[in-house]
Amino acid sequence: MTTPEGVHIVVMGVSGCGKSTVGALLAEKLGLEFKDGDELHPQSNIDKMAAGHALDDDDRAWWLVQVGKWLRDRPSGVIACSALKRSYRDLIRTKCPGTVFVHLRGSYDLLLSRMKAREDHFMPATLLDSQFETLELLEPDEDHRVFDVADTPAEIAERTAEWILSQQTSVTLGSK
Repeated sequence: MTTPEGVHIVVMGVSGCGKSTVGALLAEKLGLEFKDGDELHPQSNIDKMAAGHALDDDDRAWWLVQVGKWLRDRPSGVIACSALKRSYRDLIRTKCPGTVFVHLRGSYDLLLSRMKAREDHFMPATLLDSQFETLELLEPDEDHRVFDVADTPAEIAERTAEWILSQQTSVTLGSK
């Protein structure tokens, strides 16, 4: 696949949906740099989540700005970031306009089982409820596509890459 230019992608969703796995596969398919957004959290956020406490909007604000800056500071890239609320996605877009969102969605039971199976992640399964409560679905004016996490990460990455490349073709041909 040809590496797209000027493409900034956030792979988003609640914890346990496979953001990091799908994001890394997608970046590899497209020949783009990948970043796990969790790496941009300040230690205080990680400590708070590890202790079983959900982050609030104030906790997330600095982190979301860093996510947007990471995207802005490269020609193209893929980052995994929960981006659960419209206001969070808007904040990312203030730093990197044109960002597209790939929302990985799945059932509560499936995601809970995945979280319980993880051994070395700071986010406890007990916070999944708060993630679902916080989640605001993407709106029609947000450039996005939704994928079901019941499919394999490789299938999701393949279909996402096809979508991204078709968007690039549309822009190039002036039909978007």
